[in-house]
Amino acid sequence: MPAQTTRRTLSRQWELLKLLPSRGTGKTAAELTRELGAQGYSVSKRQTERDLWDLYEVFHLECNGESAPYGWKWPRGASVDLPAMGVAEALSLCLMQDAITPMVPAAMLEVLEPRFALARQKMTALSADNQVASWLRKVRNVLPNQPMLPASIRGEVQEAIHEALLMDRQVQVSYVSADGRQPMDMRLHPLGLVNRGHVSYLIATAWDYEDIRLYAMHRLVGAQISDDQVRRPQDFDIDAYIARGALHFGGEQMIELRLQISDYLARVLSETPLSQEQQISGRVLTATVRDTWQLRWWILSQGAGVEVLGPEELRRGIAQELQQAAARYAATAAQTEEGKTNE
Repeated sequence: MPAQTTRRTLSRQWELLKLLPSRGTGKTAAELTRELGAQGYSVSKRQTERDLWDLYEVFHLECNGESAPYGWKWPRGASVDLPAMGVAEALSLCLMQDAITPMVPAAMLEVLEPRFALARQKMTALSADNQVASWLRKVRNVLPNQPMLPASIRGEVQEAIHEALLMDRQVQVSYVSADGRQPMDMRLHPLGLVNRGHVSYLIATAWDYEDIRLYAMHRLVGAQISDDQVRRPQDFDIDAYIARGALHFGGEQMIELRLQISDYLARVLSETPLSQEQQISGRVLTATVRDTWQLRWWILSQGAGVEVLGPEELRRGIAQELQQAAARYAATAAQTEEGKTNE
């Protein structure tokens, strides 16, 4: 028998053994065939029956032959803890590895890495003839924004922050602010970690202050865990904090947004609304949303496709940004024309 066929047969039969119950009347060959199909093994009921009779002799399986259809199960007292990874588990680990890597402490990642490696190995081995294994070639997660490379985080910094979060310890850090000035030494109380696209943020309070702030992980140039316990605000909840719009960089103020939108944007926003209360009448959209920087960035990104009708303060701010941008383009165009004239 060719080696590849042997590996496929062994893999299928090993999965079959894991599907067998240890009690009750057992599972029929038809049931096991359906479950193998869900695992990506395309086999007939007759092939499953042949596998069962082969395994019956080796593992002394029990076959409930009192009446058809026969039920198959492990013999009484047999150990059914098979040291193997199922197809579903291997697929799940392969899909989640990239997503969880920035969020899991380094020490835990070291523990998980052998499982990740085993999952990749199993999916590679099965990829030629297993429908589930081919799923990895068919699905991708793409963020709906301009592609950017992820911000680079120092390994020792990430490890220290993860440990501090895990152990509820304070951490002494050296942090460079967004304006790029000299690093500032700070004592932080880590409260949470959020991965937002290509940037990870540490949620923390500083020194003895109670206000909660965000610190970009890639701007931490040094971090050393302390023996002191974190002082956590009594009412802090990471999900509530995110729901208040903190990761959209704004306050908690809600506004009644009114926009004049293009026909195209009306179609898009009818499918993916800005809020539960959104309404579109003709080309005028109204929605209750949080007043954040993210909202302004989104409005500006729509260009001529959107006009802010209200609130007035937001309209003035957007108009000012657009006027400044238009003035810059106009100045550049004028300089270009002047250069051509001088030539």
